[in-house]
Amino acid sequence: MAIPTRAATTGDYDTTAPEPRGASNAWRLWFSVKQLARRYGTHEATIWRWSREGRFPAPVKLAGNLTRWSLHDVESWEQTQRERT
Repeated sequence: MAIPTRAATTGDYDTTAPEPRGASNAWRLWFSVKQLARRYGTHEATIWRWSREGRFPAPVKLAGNLTRWSLHDVESWEQTQRERT
């Protein structure tokens, strides 16, 4: 599976686009709360509440005020949700 790339117009991720050569892809391994809120069509506070209640993956504090969610954790959670339906 290709590493997701940021779609310029929607803020969503395109998993079919090829990786750019020579570009750093490290930022693609993490989601901000704003990106997750857009991804699920909800408010940022909802993402925080879901995490606090254990209904969504826990965020990771990378440094200082930088808190993100792991791409792997989010995709695993999404797969679990699909399997439940």
